[in-house]
Amino acid sequence: MSTFEILAVLTTMAALFSWINDRYVRLPTTIGLMVMALGVSLALVALGRADVLPIQPLQDFVAAIDFDHALLNGMLGALLFAGSLHVNINDILSQKGIIITLATLGVVISTALVGGLAWLVFGWLGLAVPLLPCLILGAVLAPTDPIAVGAVLRQAGVPASLFTKITGESLFNDGVGVVVFILLLEVAAGPGPVSVQSVASLFATEAVGGLIYGGLLGWLAYQMLRRVDNYQVEILLTLAVVTGGYALAHRLHLSGPLAMVVAGLFVGNKGRALAMSDNTRARLDSFWELVDEFLNAVLFVLIGLEVVVLDFRGPPLLASLAMVPVVLLARWVSVAIPVTLLRPGRTFSPHVIKILTWAGLRGGISVALALSLPASEHRGLLLTATYGVVCFSILVQGLTVGPLVSRLIRATPKPAGG
Repeated sequence: MSTFEILAVLTTMAALFSWINDRYVRLPTTIGLMVMALGVSLALVALGRADVLPIQPLQDFVAAIDFDHALLNGMLGALLFAGSLHVNINDILSQKGIIITLATLGVVISTALVGGLAWLVFGWLGLAVPLLPCLILGAVLAPTDPIAVGAVLRQAGVPASLFTKITGESLFNDGVGVVVFILLLEVAAGPGPVSVQSVASLFATEAVGGLIYGGLLGWLAYQMLRRVDNYQVEILLTLAVVTGGYALAHRLHLSGPLAMVVAGLFVGNKGRALAMSDNTRARLDSFWELVDEFLNAVLFVLIGLEVVVLDFRGPPLLASLAMVPVVLLARWVSVAIPVTLLRPGRTFSPHVIKILTWAGLRGGISVALALSLPASEHRGLLLTATYGVVCFSILVQGLTVGPLVSRLIRATPKPAGG
């Protein structure tokens, strides 16, 4: 199938599932789309194995979709830019300590814990997987993606400071998680031992370089925006930031995700406040809200369809189920350590560790990173384990985090600030 035909099918499915969900199911949109795509896929797989319907056409269709390339080098930049466009930078700065710590130290702790425990679990199941591929799996599952429950958290009345922590962490740890993933792949592909200096240099180039590049990109966009008053031109400029800016970051070997977050914060705060008329601001907000909704709809349909090309039989299924508590434990530890370290100097909202742990969903970026793994004897197992964790995260945590937050807040009538 051509790229246009694939996009046409995915868009049609997203629109149809969205209508059914809004009319009958009434789950949060992204979760509802994934539930329906997953249900259709599993039903077709079952019918295919029973020789009732051919499953090969659907498998060929899904296999033709370059999921990791489409997300990591296309959709992710737009999603992160749109997500950061409406985030108040003053809120982020007020929580910068915990956000930076969770997005850096938290990612490293999660990667190490998931990798080490996965190595033990796989060995216990009789699956001989070396430690380095397990650490790569840890990096795949380190980034959190609370996009699917953002609206749910707002409706649950989560404290503003805690909502900022969740949002800020998700924006920045995507980029950091991708950098850690790339570092571990470099180590795995290297002909010999990798020095600490080379790892530090690569991290600085990717992460720090991406942050600086994103700031320069946002500043340049701001300077151009303030010199025109035409919403069509200004929307095109923001599109250029996302497409051209992300592509150039990739060419320069800088972190495109981090660059898009910083550029989005710059344009969304300084640009929207000082460089746009009310008409442009309203049009820009509507445009990027629509882009965000469309890309998320297609993304979660894709996640639901991916099950048809995975092997969920025997040891891979057991490994996938075993990784769910492993990832939850690692998330709890990676949140508890930073919060405990920062507690002496500040006050946190009650139940912050519980909420951050359960709201730390794994989503499309984890699936994309797993799909981008080079061919190896362990790739199928790592991909299946990743998909199982993502499905549990979105379907179980995503549907229960709202009630959990509401119950915890009701149990604490006078929450502390911070």
